[in-house]
Amino acid sequence: DIGGGTTEIAVISLNGIGTSETIKVAGDEQTSAILDWFRNQHKLGIGERTAEEIKCKVGSAIRIESKKITVKGKDLVSGISRTLEVDSDEIRQALAETVFQITTAIKKALDKTPPEHASDIIDFGIILTGGGSLLKNLDVHIRNKTGLPVHIAEDPLFSVVKGTGMVLGDINKYKEV
Repeated sequence: DIGGGTTEIAVISLNGIGTSETIKVAGDEQTSAILDWFRNQHKLGIGERTAEEIKCKVGSAIRIESKKITVKGKDLVSGISRTLEVDSDEIRQALAETVFQITTAIKKALDKTPPEHASDIIDFGIILTGGGSLLKNLDVHIRNKTGLPVHIAEDPLFSVVKGTGMVLGDINKYKEV
C-alpha cells in the first residue's frame, strides 16, 4: 500500500501475514521531491498542487518516451514569475530516490519472508494498492527489480478502505489475519 505518507508492505500467505515492512516514503515524499528538484535544479519555486500535477501528468518510475511539460513558478533569485519547459526524464530523476526506497523496502520484506510463502508470491505476485501505485510504470520497475509478477489493484485508491470494510463486516472470519 503506497499511500500518502507511508508505504506498507505485507506478505500475506497461508491465511496470515508472513512478514511486513513500513517506510515513511510514499506519495507525499514524491511530491516533495519534485518541489525540491525545481528549487535546487532550476531555482524555481512551485506549489504543492503544481508538483502533484506534474507527478500525475509526466512522472514515471522508468525512462519513457520523452514528454515536455511547461511549469510556471516564482524565480527564487529574482522573485519574478517565470515559465520553464522541462523534460519528463527530469521528473523521473526527481522521483528516483523515492522509487528506489520503495523498491528496496519491498525487496527487504521479500528477503525476510519465510520459504514456505515463496510459492504464493511466485503464483500470485505483488499487488500494489494506494494512490502511490498509480505512478506510471512503477509496476514495471518493481517487476524488473524483483523478477516477480506485479499487478496494480483494480481500484488502488480505495482498495485498502474496501478491504478494511470487508474485514469489519465479518471480523470473526479474519480474526487470525
